[in-house]
Amino acid sequence: MDQIRDCQMLIDGDWVAASDGATFDSVSPISGKPWARIPEATGTDVDRAVRAADRAFTSGPWASMTPSQRGKCLRKLGDLLAEKSEELGRAETVDTGKMLKETRWQAKYIAEFFHFYAGAADKLSGEVLPIDKPDLFVFSNREPLGVVAAVVPWNSQLFLTAVKIGPALAAGNTVVLKASEHASVAMLDFGRLIAEAGFPPGVVNIVTGHNEVGRVLTSHPLVARVSFTGGPNAARAIVRNSAENFAEVSLELGGKSPFIVFEDADIESAVNGSIAGIFGATGQSCVAGSRLIIHESVADEFLARMVAMAKEIRIGDPLAEETQMGPLCTEGQLAHIQRQVALAQSEGGTVLVGGKQPPGLGGTYFEPTIIDCPRPDLTIVDTELFGPVLSVLRFKTEAEAIALANASIHGLAAGIFTLNGARQMRVAKAVRAGIVWVNTYRAVSPIAAFGGVKGSGYGRESGFQAMFDYTRPKTIWVNTSSEPIANPFVMR
Repeated sequence: MDQIRDCQMLIDGDWVAASDGATFDSVSPISGKPWARIPEATGTDVDRAVRAADRAFTSGPWASMTPSQRGKCLRKLGDLLAEKSEELGRAETVDTGKMLKETRWQAKYIAEFFHFYAGAADKLSGEVLPIDKPDLFVFSNREPLGVVAAVVPWNSQLFLTAVKIGPALAAGNTVVLKASEHASVAMLDFGRLIAEAGFPPGVVNIVTGHNEVGRVLTSHPLVARVSFTGGPNAARAIVRNSAENFAEVSLELGGKSPFIVFEDADIESAVNGSIAGIFGATGQSCVAGSRLIIHESVADEFLARMVAMAKEIRIGDPLAEETQMGPLCTEGQLAHIQRQVALAQSEGGTVLVGGKQPPGLGGTYFEPTIIDCPRPDLTIVDTELFGPVLSVLRFKTEAEAIALANASIHGLAAGIFTLNGARQMRVAKAVRAGIVWVNTYRAVSPIAAFGGVKGSGYGRESGFQAMFDYTRPKTIWVNTSSEPIANPFVMR
C-alpha cells in the first residue's frame, strides 16, 4: 500500500479521469493512510455517463439484443466475477477494512446472482387479457424503463451492485452506477469485467465522487429509475431530487434489527447466531442483529456465553486469515459509536464487555461491545451504530417481545429463535420487518427478495420479482374485425 493507485471512471466504454482533473484520496482503515486516488466527477461527467447510457438503451447494440443474448452477457459477468474474487476481495478489504476471507467469499458467491438473472432474462413475459369487448385482441408486454441510476454504499458494494444491476440489465435497461466515495476501488475493478463479459459501451457506466455527483445523477432528466442503498438523510435528498425527473425510486435504508430469543430456544444456536449477526463484518451491515430481545429466564446464561465468546474474538489485520474482526471503515463511524456508548452509560446502560478501542491497535478498531439496557427508551436502543455494539432488552411474555421488536423507526430484518413451531409463525407474522429469519440469521439468496418497511425504506431487491420493478407494462389493443370502425357520433 506504499504506492498510491490512480483510478479512473468507466463512461461509455472508456476509462476516464474527471473532466477537470479533480481527485480525492481513498484512505485504507487498515493503515490510516491514502492508498488510492479517485476521480471527483463533475456534473458534466455525470451528464456524459447518463447520455451514454441513454444512447445505449435507445440506439446502441444493446437495444437490439434479445433477452437470451443479454442473459449470456450476465452469465459471463458472473463467471468472471468468480474467477477474479481473490483480487476483488483484496481490493475491497484494503479499501473498507472488511476481512479478506469474507470479501473474497462474497465476491465469489455474488456470481450466483448474475447467473440467476442470466437465466431470468428470457423468462419475463406479458399476458393476453380476456377483454370484455368483441373483436379486440388485447395483450401486454413488459418493457425496460431506460436509464437506471444505482447508488450503493461502501459496506457491501459488490453484493448491492449485483442485486441492482442484475435485474436491471436482464430486463434490458442500462445503468449508471455511483460507487461509494468511502471505498470506490473494488467497484472500479469490477467495472473492468463489463467489457470482457460482452456488454456494449454505455450499458454500464461507473462514476465516483461526493454529494454533488449523487445529486446530478438522481435528478437527471434522462434517468428513469433510482435504486439507492444508504442512510436516511441521503434518501430524503434523493426523493426530493426525483421530483425533477419523476424517476421511480426504491430505497434500502438502515436497520436496528431485533434478535428475539425465547425461553425454549436452542441456546447454543441462538448465541452463535447473535454473535454472527452483530459482530460479523464488524457490525457494519444494514441487517445487523443489533437489538437482542431475550426472555428473562435465559438472559443471564445467554449473556454469560456471549460475553465469553466476545472476549475471545481476534481483532486485527483483516488481510490475515486468523483475524475474526477488522476495523471500522471510517473515523466518522468510530466517533459516532464512541458518543453513543458514552450516552448509553449516562442513561443507565451497563457495558458487559467491550465499550472501547482495543489496546495497541489504534486506527478505527473497536471492541465487540454488549450493553445491557434497563429500559427500551435508551437512545442507543433505536439508533443505528453500524458497528459491533449490541443493545440488550429483556422480556417476560410473547406479546412484550413483539411490542419491543416493533418499537422502532426501522423495519429491515428480524431474527426469531424458538423451537415452538406455532410461535415461530405467530411472531414472524407479527413483527414488522421486510425479512424475518427463524432459527438462523443473515442468510441471503438470489432467489429471495430483500428489503424493508417503515424507516428502512421501500421496494425490493433480489428474486425474480425484482425484474418487474425495472420494467413497465405496455398494453396493446388490436382490432381483429374486418368491419370499419363505427361512426363515433352514432351511439348504439
